Amino acid sequence: MSEKELRAYLRHRMPSPDDAEDLLQEVFVKALRRGSRFCEIEQPRAWLFRVTRNALADRLRVAHEHLPLPDDLAASSPATLRPVDQLSQCLPRALGELSEADRLAITLCDIEGRPQRELAERLGISLSGAKSRVQRARQRLKAKIEVGCQVRYDAGGEVAGFIPRPPLAPS
Repeated sequence: MSEKELRAYLRHRMPSPDDAEDLLQEVFVKALRRGSRFCEIEQPRAWLFRVTRNALADRLRVAHEHLPLPDDLAASSPATLRPVDQLSQCLPRALGELSEADRLAITLCDIEGRPQRELAERLGISLSGAKSRVQRARQRLKAKIEVGCQVRYDAGGEVAGFIPRPPLAPS
């Protein structure tokens, strides 16, 4: 992939040409830092595109516009939160009860927000394999939370209540 192709790709997706140029420079700096190892890459064009795409995703993820909250906005207290919003109290213990593989999938992809491709690369599996792993881990986490915290649902299928459990003692 040539510099011209990468620039066109970024300019089409970035809010300004200057942002695209900055990101393009970051990509080429990353390639230069590889030094002679860059020459060992089997498909340098694909590598440059993947690095560019990942850098773009990272930049856009942190660039979301944040609006300031008004000063008179009352902070939510646990008493005013809906039961589903309080269900996160069950997460630490339920995560601790999952297998190490399930915990890694949930932590990396759902909690840290990393792409499932990163899980695939870390585990040496295909992207579709990583996606399946994350889905199964989510199902097992949901089951652990439902059973462990005795989640109750209303007629509409919404969380109506639950019983929080203390976190697992460190081992």
